Amino acid sequence: MNLSTRNRISGTVSRLDIGEVMASVTVRLRGGQEMTAAVTRESVEELGLAEGSPVQVLVKSTEVALATGSVDGLSIRNRLPGTVTAVSPGAVMTSVKVAVPGATLTAVVTGDAVTDLGITVGSPVTALVKATEVSLASMR
Repeated sequence: MNLSTRNRISGTVSRLDIGEVMASVTVRLRGGQEMTAAVTRESVEELGLAEGSPVQVLVKSTEVALATGSVDGLSIRNRLPGTVTAVSPGAVMTSVKVAVPGATLTAVVTGDAVTDLGITVGSPVTALVKATEVSLASMR
């Protein structure tokens, strides 16, 4: 299967919290950091997820926000510190590549945001992704 989702990071399920309808799945990534996915209980069952299951974390580049300062006081669970490795401006949107331990993430944000935040190659940033925007693929 080919996917248009740019951000694909390998990891292992480290924790499952399953409710009646939804589940919170914590994944330890190759670089040691963790990401949380909020998925349906049905998805957990269909994917056969359990602690120790290998998975791929999938995040659309348009769902990655960037912060150049403190990220305190936010409900966003997934916060990956990294360094900007590339900035590719377009007419309206700009693609920003961020190296995080063990992976590279792509964020697509407005050109105005890149300018206002002073994002350039070498800038330290934090990639932010809501748990509800994280999809999982089983690697079994």
